Amino acid sequence: MKGDIGVIGLAVMGQNLILNMNDKGFKVVAFNRTVSKVDEFLNSAAKGTNIIGAHSLQELVDKLEKPRKIMLMVRAGSAVDEFIAQIVPYLEQGDIIIDGGNANYPDTNRRTVELAAKGIRFIGAGVSGGEEGARHGPSIMPGGNPEAWQYVQPILQGIAAKTPNGEPCCDWVGDNGAGHFVKMVHNGIEYGDMQLICEAYQFMKDGLGMTYDEMHETFKSWKNTELNSYLVDITTDILAYKDIDGTPLVEKILDTAGQKGTGKWTGINALDMGIPLTLISESVFARCVSALKEQRVAAAGLFPRSIAPVSGSREEWLESLRLSLLASKIISYAQGFMLMREASNTFNWKLNYGKTALLWREGCIIRSVFLGNIRDAFEANPDLAFLGADPYFQKILLNALPAWRKTVAKAIEIGIPMPCMAAAITFLDGYTSARLPANLLQAQRDYFGAHTYERTDKPRGEFFHTNWTGTGGNTASSTYEV
Repeated sequence: MKGDIGVIGLAVMGQNLILNMNDKGFKVVAFNRTVSKVDEFLNSAAKGTNIIGAHSLQELVDKLEKPRKIMLMVRAGSAVDEFIAQIVPYLEQGDIIIDGGNANYPDTNRRTVELAAKGIRFIGAGVSGGEEGARHGPSIMPGGNPEAWQYVQPILQGIAAKTPNGEPCCDWVGDNGAGHFVKMVHNGIEYGDMQLICEAYQFMKDGLGMTYDEMHETFKSWKNTELNSYLVDITTDILAYKDIDGTPLVEKILDTAGQKGTGKWTGINALDMGIPLTLISESVFARCVSALKEQRVAAAGLFPRSIAPVSGSREEWLESLRLSLLASKIISYAQGFMLMREASNTFNWKLNYGKTALLWREGCIIRSVFLGNIRDAFEANPDLAFLGADPYFQKILLNALPAWRKTVAKAIEIGIPMPCMAAAITFLDGYTSARLPANLLQAQRDYFGAHTYERTDKPRGEFFHTNWTGTGGNTASSTYEV
């Protein structure tokens, strides 16, 4: 009996996905560039299963049912192209290659088109949930060649996480790089969520003077509110974890954060598309600042400060902090969906935003109880431009605003950095301003560069230039030709 799917790459994610597929009744053929790892896997984690080993690409292909389905779980970038180049000579028209790594979506666009020209159907599938998700049910975001979906749908939906109603957190996202774009935005929101939680942690620790046990209990209580989420869950566990000497382990971890690039990609695409992804961008910059450890230590000596304890009721401050975290988190998701909407319009992907929220409801790193509310918001209004305009989220944001302002202002007053919470409320203030000072900015641009401007007393689309100095001339830069 031949295999239903082949998986290349036996690092922890690949192994766990294979074991997950086997548990769900699918026959998997496993291959790895270092062939010895195949036998190690079969004699350890895969021992006693129906998993089949392959010791060459030819053997892998020969052991698969047609149309062959081969999933790559290798490092994103050149390694994917190298494996594709090696596999294609063994494949036939109609066979399917799935890239389950964190590819940059333009690469998926390119691969889908190039392989289609050779008769090979390509899928770029974002997979979220880490090692645990891969083993027991990840969130999967497939896009690429739509002709391939019917063949891989039973497998991918079979291994995906399920909502409480039994709906799989996996569905077709869109053509070409749509799946990997949505996964990129997922990771950007993940960056933002993590930084927001860290800002709340620092406010508790340095502003409110709380112990790790007290912070653990606070996050534990927040799991019973709208903040219930995977990242709050793991933060609760981390704050309670003790080192071998009985002290909090997290206190001994060096304060320099790493990153693999997907948050940066999200910010770059937002800039390219003109979407104000301020919170997620700030979360990336916060990691960049953290990496400058030696510079920060030196600068701390030049700008010494002591953080004054926050006075007043701790319970009231903690509730203000909870509301600030909740409201900021909503803004993070709102900005992410704004970016996906722009990309969908640009590339004609026809993304279903309610369905996307469902993909993230379970299994992934940003799974959160209010993703169900996000789905409801977009199902009620598929054209919703800003998540905060939905009645459910509008009510939360309006209710949180006074506490949110109070928390961010206090953090700035006493010297606790709060880049993401501040970016979130500043974005909301800007987005909800009927008039911004950009009229002065546009006047400046016209003054020094003859860039023109529109007028409030004229129809949109008419542009004007003023000779501000009397010596600048009347030719606008947009019409000037050498």
